[in-house]
Amino acid sequence: EVQLEESGGGLVQTGESLRLSCEASGFTFSRADMKWIRQAPGKGLEWVSGINTIGDTTWYVPSVKGRFTISRDNDNNILYLQMNRLQSEDTALYFCATGRPYGLYPWGTRGQGTQVTVSS
Repeated sequence: EVQLEESGGGLVQTGESLRLSCEASGFTFSRADMKWIRQAPGKGLEWVSGINTIGDTTWYVPSVKGRFTISRDNDNNILYLQMNRLQSEDTALYFCATGRPYGLYPWGTRGQGTQVTVSS
């Protein structure tokens, strides 16, 4: 069974940092393009960032480029999202997902999400 489990969310103040993790199981992680998507309160899903299988190519939505860094550890089946200089607009439920690494669709499986709340 394909499973993705996010962690690392929390309540922080504007300008602070968080690192999200996504532990993968049930599939060959090293062969899967991965991405992070988010859903802000009252809004739809938004693609945030993606990474290819070997981790040498990444993509970002313009609003997070230069602040967020996606990475992966294929030895331990973990996807990361380092988030720096957080802003109130980053408040959302963050999901990791399999699928094409750029753009929201398509995606295959996603986790339950981890909540990030940025307080000003």
